[in-house]
Amino acid sequence: MASEHDTDRRAARVSAPTTAAQARDTLRDAILRGEYLPGERLVEAQLCERLQASRFNVRAALQDLSAEGLVEVQRNRGAQVRKVSMAEAVEITEVRMVVEGLIAARAAERVSPEQATELDEIGVLMRRAVEAGEYRRYSDLNVRLHALIRVIAGHQTADRIVETLRGQLVRHQYMLSLLPGRPQTSLPQHERIIAAIRDHDGKTAEAAMRDHIASVIEALRSMDYLGPA
Repeated sequence: MASEHDTDRRAARVSAPTTAAQARDTLRDAILRGEYLPGERLVEAQLCERLQASRFNVRAALQDLSAEGLVEVQRNRGAQVRKVSMAEAVEITEVRMVVEGLIAARAAERVSPEQATELDEIGVLMRRAVEAGEYRRYSDLNVRLHALIRVIAGHQTADRIVETLRGQLVRHQYMLSLLPGRPQTSLPQHERIIAAIRDHDGKTAEAAMRDHIASVIEALRSMDYLGPA
């Protein structure tokens, strides 16, 4: 049985104030999960309560997320989740196409047998998800695949760039996942990327990744969607 002293120590840890970095990471995750919608105000008092953080640390977190492009801070108007227009989403994805092509090429150079096996396993799961019509699972596996490719590549600068850009596109990516036929289109593209990386073929891996993200751009443009996200 825990002593009263142990209980007090646990309570102290739970109630310890949140740092600016912790507040930033928690708020970032909430935005990426869609808990806050584009254009929604981020009220400092409410964030202080939710994050168990001081106003100073909440403001620092908001400034960091503003630098990442997730939050817009306006003088005398406070902060809100930044809206990204479809035109900007296309531009961001064009940058992703170049950077992720580089990442795929580097991954092909560095991939280990164990990592190649993991890539193949994700590819199999993606195909099963499409065949079963489990598109939410397919979307999750898509994120997992791209993340693994970045880990294999080990290019820290490119990884930071892609993660920042991905965060800005979270709502558009969700809309894209609902586009009829999109998983069936992207599955063979992902399988080509996996095969090229597994075969240590950097040029083909880069070309396959660029082709895949070019199709994402085409899908974004084809969506019957006007105005800001």
